[in-house]
Amino acid sequence: MVDFVGAGCGAKDLITLRGLKLIQQADVIIYAGSLVNPELLEYAKPGCEIHNSALMTLDEVISVMSAAESAGKRIVRLHTGDPSLYGAIREQMSRLDGLGISYAVCPGVSSFCGAAALRAEYTLPAVSQTVIITRMAGRTPVPERESIESLAEHGSTMVIFLSTGMLEELSARLISGGYSTDTPAAIVYKASWQDEKVCRCTVGTLAETASKYDIHKTALITVGEFLGDSYELSRLYDSGFSTEFRRAREST
Repeated sequence: MVDFVGAGCGAKDLITLRGLKLIQQADVIIYAGSLVNPELLEYAKPGCEIHNSALMTLDEVISVMSAAESAGKRIVRLHTGDPSLYGAIREQMSRLDGLGISYAVCPGVSSFCGAAALRAEYTLPAVSQTVIITRMAGRTPVPERESIESLAEHGSTMVIFLSTGMLEELSARLISGGYSTDTPAAIVYKASWQDEKVCRCTVGTLAETASKYDIHKTALITVGEFLGDSYELSRLYDSGFSTEFRRAREST
């Protein structure tokens, strides 16, 4: 049995209780060494076999899983954040299907949720009710219909992964798509880790800000007016708004 476990966004105590239990029970752990906080491996039981997938190919990962399965061992594939976001788990699951090896997925806290240090709300009334999660094209291509320019046309909240090394181009594409140069933005480096950095800036100063704070990778880029100061109050707690649990009160 293989359990794909979301390690959370970084901090050791932000893993789910289910994920923690699976790590503690595992006989074999294959973890994404370039991204997962190694402190999480402290939860592993004595004698647990640990592999760093940053040094492995897909074939090597599957080979370890297959050998462990044949030996009746419990396997945890530990991915950063939530494994369904940029986790490359589909290709692993397809290979396991072909081998007849069962698996399950334990969700985790994605880094875009871990960016709580922004002290902001992605979905502010009258500002944005949509969050676009995307990335710049690199060695992994992005479909043309999902270009930064076309997504920026919506003017909604954007959270951009895996793009810290291309910030000059990202700024140009965001501006070409419709954001102004002074649209609020922020760079969140290693969300929830001990060395986390939150750098507020604008769309036009993304590259300059990253250079100033020596940020080159492992960061999220957030863009949108949700980082500004103007918004409307929620109707949820409005005294004049009825809900299933509370009746509207008349103004006096």
